[in-house]
Amino acid sequence: MPMDRIAVGLAALGRPAYINLGRDLPAVRDVPSMRAATHEVLDAAYAAGVRWVDVARSYGRSEEFLGGWLTERGHRDVTVSSKWGYRYVGEWRLDADVHEVKEHTLPRFREQWAQTRDLLAGHVHLYQVHSLTVDSPLFTDPALIDALAGLSGDGVEVGFSTSGPAQADVVRRAFELESAGQPVFASVQSTWNVFEPSAGPALAEAKAAGKRVLVKETLANGRLVAEAPEPLRRIAGAHGAGPDAIAVAAVLGQEWAPTAVLGPSSPVQLAANLAATRVRLSDEDRAVLGQLAQDAREYWAHRSHLGWS
Repeated sequence: MPMDRIAVGLAALGRPAYINLGRDLPAVRDVPSMRAATHEVLDAAYAAGVRWVDVARSYGRSEEFLGGWLTERGHRDVTVSSKWGYRYVGEWRLDADVHEVKEHTLPRFREQWAQTRDLLAGHVHLYQVHSLTVDSPLFTDPALIDALAGLSGDGVEVGFSTSGPAQADVVRRAFELESAGQPVFASVQSTWNVFEPSAGPALAEAKAAGKRVLVKETLANGRLVAEAPEPLRRIAGAHGAGPDAIAVAAVLGQEWAPTAVLGPSSPVQLAANLAATRVRLSDEDRAVLGQLAQDAREYWAHRSHLGWS
């Protein structure tokens, strides 16, 4: 399977703390060490053929790290997506009471888009509303909707990401939004994994309508590796791969052909994730994995209690 359906996300590398289980990080998580770790993963991903990198304003210094890497390496063939809507407030501390604050307003969009352009000038292909939910004020803010739509005129694709048990509702509602008679959004990035596949039908509809579909949290924030259920481990053993490769292969095997956003924190983890491109799941494998699905409300309740570390 070609690497054009793989993206590398920097949520776990752009800041010292995140909710992913099993991260493989430097012993010291100061800015220089995390920058070096980020560049190592990006170098390994590029060497493997990956040409998409996903960042966000709230991923600490992810945009800064990526911008520096692009400048130093001189790569012009890397597609970059970023997100606005959350602000990183963790002050580079592991023990911060709050790591990020959400605000879907026109002033926040203008502020963060300017910051993103400064750090990634000329590189951003896709700019996304970060974690759009059914109660977001964006849905009732015509000025913000028009401002987002205006990015298209500058050659920037406009998208949104989703979280929570009502992802499917958000996907369908967001794609109905228009500005000057034209759709606002061209892409969506949603959580989909073998524990939480509830957004699948809505994502399939989006793909059929010509929208770009990306899938995040392919490993359920590391749970599908650190807490891999026995059926997943059994399938992994049969394929001579790790549980992460099987979980990612399950994403890549969806008929709606999403791009899988991986979140490795080291080249070793990246290589293990990319083994998914060599896995061909059988119908029996897919049936067994389908039985791992959890109630969406229970899944998201569990996720909300994962600690930042």
